[in-house]
Amino acid sequence: MARKKLHVTQDQRRLLALCAIQGYYRGVDWSLIAREASFPDGLDTLWSGHILENSRVAETSRDMLRYGIRHSDELFKRVDIELEAAELVGATLVTVLDDDYPINLRLIPNLPPFLFVRGEIRKEDALSVAVIGSRNALRLRVLRAERMSELLVDRGVTVVSGLARGIDTAAHSGAIGVGGRTIAVLGTGITRCYPKENRQLANDIACHGALVSQFWPLSPPGRDTFPRRNVVTSGISQGTVVIEASRKSGAKMQARIALEHGKKVFLLSSLVESQEWAQIYVEEHGAIEINSVDDVTKHLAPSDRLQKVVEQRQQLIPAFL
Repeated sequence: MARKKLHVTQDQRRLLALCAIQGYYRGVDWSLIAREASFPDGLDTLWSGHILENSRVAETSRDMLRYGIRHSDELFKRVDIELEAAELVGATLVTVLDDDYPINLRLIPNLPPFLFVRGEIRKEDALSVAVIGSRNALRLRVLRAERMSELLVDRGVTVVSGLARGIDTAAHSGAIGVGGRTIAVLGTGITRCYPKENRQLANDIACHGALVSQFWPLSPPGRDTFPRRNVVTSGISQGTVVIEASRKSGAKMQARIALEHGKKVFLLSSLVESQEWAQIYVEEHGAIEINSVDDVTKHLAPSDRLQKVVEQRQQLIPAFL
């Protein structure tokens, strides 16, 4: 079978080249690039060495940006290597420059400038909820995660999770098992699978939704990649359901991130009863204690309402430039 060609526009390639500055010279924040590129003519402004945002991260990034774009040949070489790797696994590319960039992600401040995708992200995936929890979850909690995903899918909701062992695996499997859509947000590049035993599950997800990665296609797992994965898992969803999580778990971290994003955080009653941090999140930080799937879905917004919010924000941007 002939290899599918990865279509990349010149502007997408220029955006990726700006992101490559971090790899060679350090100091240019990717979320800053994403925010700036979202402005009218923002990509050209960046390539001229200017940053419109007035923040500490902008100050620390400006010199590195100007240094990096003077070495653009090296940047484009890195980009082309990564694009070739993405093409080999049949991945596609979506960036903040594109109309099909996920709506939910546009609503967070620390959005990724690009996503590599295996499978397909659809407009209706804006009606999505992350189902997450511990890797070493109790069997009962694994079954609850699977059932929660089945019930969400039954109500037309796309299930998002992180492809990890335990709860994440159950969430994806539950959605696929009843013919629903699911999105796996990876903590590696799109050419890799972690953990390796979920490779078949990853292939199934690509057929029933999408695998997405905010990293360079060849990136291995690292100490920082999974916390960054949690940001996108929260951002690409309208809310996060935590099935099981200890005080120091990544699932608790994502719950905190989701609250910072202004997203809904749903905590099972059994979790609230057993974990002090969950009680505090409900009593003091606006998390929602749930006993059924309807406790989740009644808080979700239709895709067209989210699109209107994004359009209103974009209309306001010129007033602040």
